[in-house]
Amino acid sequence: MTGSLPMTLRVYRTLSAAAVPLAPLLIKRRLKQGKEDSARIDERRGMTADVRPHGPLVWIHGASVGEVLAAAGLIEKLRALNLRILLTSGTVTSAAVVAKRFPPDVIHQYVPYDSPRYVARFLDHWQPSLALFIESDLWPNLILAGDARRLPMVLINGRMSHRSFPRWRRISGTIEALLGRFEVCLAQSEVDAERFTALGSRNVVTTGNLKLDVQAPPADNARLERLMAVTRGRPVIVAASTHPGEEEILAEMHRELARYFPQLLTVIVPRHPNRGEAIARMIAASGLHVSLRSHEDLPTATTDIYVADTMGELGLFYRLAPIVFMGGSLVEHGGQNPIEAIKLGAAIVHGPHVFNFTDVYDALDAAGGAKHADAQQALVKQIGQWLADPAARRASVEAAGRVVDQLGGALDRTLGALEPYLLQLRLEAGAANA
Repeated sequence: MTGSLPMTLRVYRTLSAAAVPLAPLLIKRRLKQGKEDSARIDERRGMTADVRPHGPLVWIHGASVGEVLAAAGLIEKLRALNLRILLTSGTVTSAAVVAKRFPPDVIHQYVPYDSPRYVARFLDHWQPSLALFIESDLWPNLILAGDARRLPMVLINGRMSHRSFPRWRRISGTIEALLGRFEVCLAQSEVDAERFTALGSRNVVTTGNLKLDVQAPPADNARLERLMAVTRGRPVIVAASTHPGEEEILAEMHRELARYFPQLLTVIVPRHPNRGEAIARMIAASGLHVSLRSHEDLPTATTDIYVADTMGELGLFYRLAPIVFMGGSLVEHGGQNPIEAIKLGAAIVHGPHVFNFTDVYDALDAAGGAKHADAQQALVKQIGQWLADPAARRASVEAAGRVVDQLGGALDRTLGALEPYLLQLRLEAGAANA
């Protein structure tokens, strides 16, 4: 099979195999950066002490937290069919979310580094019956090795961003050699479907965005009650999943809004909690009072900005605040998923850079279910309006709820498209148990 590969993939395979002796250096650096779990580093080399369960095993792979959570509803449905689940991802944060949010019978592993040797170990051990790759985390050796073993592979919730598409077009032979090995590509939107088809996907079906069908995130009731008690009577806004470059804007936004709403509390939830200390230093240097959740502080009457630098507590803060700014949108990250906040009754405001969720934000903005703010002054104006006019805020929340209801249904369509594969797995399970 290697002989039929484009030169780019042949070179990639050779280099990734030759790079294995350098893995300890890579691992050491990533451990120092907090990007790896030292207790589970062998999983990155395709090794594990975990035992493969008996019977058919559905392997689901997603890059990080967003992709893993998008698969939550699908995993629940597959478990109801008595299918065992192996879930892989590549980040420490996603592993923490799986441990907190998923049933214990869902096996989580870190995806192996994309070396032929590590990939072979992983597949030899787990021998998955069906592989579902979420969105567009396409590791060449993983895909080529799965294809060589005749592993049925399906791309689900497929997304091809406006930034990725032209890059892949420049090496169309490479991406076609990868996408052509998926039996089906289930795309989020018609635009995504067109892009995947243009890049060489053989069988493309538009099923919608699984992230629109996610359940609202949970919250610890005791922690929520404590936060509500110490913030009672204060207007609260949340800036969720913020990225570098946004917190400075948000601090100035708070300063301006506080002139009109003196008791205002702004909660900043950074996308990467390990940035909390640096964010707090910047806020303190600007003259505002700041508290850090990772220090087990609660906001006091004098706290201006509360930095919630902990994992898995967005559900808590979405319930606390009636207004949420969705981060990653004032800088060119592409925005974050607003659906969870909407399902918990928050009014949504976002910046101009939302290309990761173009269809969702277009529909929300058109219906008045979210508000677009290009810069700091627009943020101040919109959030100030909602703080002063709860009826206008509630109207936006209701409009957002209608949009989410209309755009939903991706989970059922995805299950329908997967039914031939799931039927085969159930037949195999029945034969094995006979």
